[in-house]
Amino acid sequence: MAVNILFAAKPDRWPDYEAPLRRALDAAGLAEATLSTDIAPQDVDYIVLAPNGPVTDFTPYTRCKAVLNLWAGVEDVVDNPTLTQPLARMVDHGLTQGMVEWVAGHVLRHHLGMDAHIHGQDGIWRTDVPPLAEDRPVTILGLGALGCACAKALVSLGFDVTGWSRSAKDVPGVRCLHGDAGLRDALNTAQILVLLLPKTPETEDLMNADRLAMLPQGAVIINPGRGPLIDDDALLAALDAGHIAHATLDVFRTEPLPPAHPYWAHPAVTVTPHIASTTREETAAQVIADNIRRSEAGAPLLHLVDRDLGY
Repeated sequence: MAVNILFAAKPDRWPDYEAPLRRALDAAGLAEATLSTDIAPQDVDYIVLAPNGPVTDFTPYTRCKAVLNLWAGVEDVVDNPTLTQPLARMVDHGLTQGMVEWVAGHVLRHHLGMDAHIHGQDGIWRTDVPPLAEDRPVTILGLGALGCACAKALVSLGFDVTGWSRSAKDVPGVRCLHGDAGLRDALNTAQILVLLLPKTPETEDLMNADRLAMLPQGAVIINPGRGPLIDDDALLAALDAGHIAHATLDVFRTEPLPPAHPYWAHPAVTVTPHIASTTREETAAQVIADNIRRSEAGAPLLHLVDRDLGY
């Protein structure tokens, strides 16, 4: 029986993905697979899904063996009551490497105090010397695939890295903490805090006024994870009070970030437009094709979402 793969994303994404997916399927030994944006639901074996795409009711897809998410985040689809098929999130080299580069770049930017020199071309000879990375405590909240990769990269640069997760993890070179007590300890030492947690009911507004107050005076927050991890009003208050020195934010509750939002004009906020880590067609296509190959061979799917945890 032929394998039928439905590409279910916004129409403007199909021209970008069609050729990379076709190449990846051919390389995976699936040259005979049908790949299309238009397949009768009852004939679909796999759905390649963007959660903002056309498929929101999975009930008619009675033959579907798996839904393969194009995004790392699954919060927009995981609670869909019609989704009874296995759901795999996107974990691929391009997405991971992109996040590592963005996080490392902004951690180094704040560690070295680059902004003072980039924006301070005013004739003042600034001689402040930053500490070595080994004397700069960095905390990463979230030790999934992206968090672990970023933690390892920062360790390789010499940073003193603490990682926190809901359950116990072991990452070489990283002080790994978990649980409520571990969270307080992780925040207390964080001169630079990187947020890489998924959005779940437990993580929404995690960085509220109380937890922001746990950070050292003058700490920097970097958020490429999820916008709702931060209580925006509490962060703005902490910035205005000078307790938080700067916030570099890539993700927001509403995207694009509205032009009138106070983050845009705040002198201690850097806004980047959700570019820290995006799905790249070539590498994402390889992950999708490999998962279909595994499924067709009777092997377990990779990167399956735990519905109870929400990621």
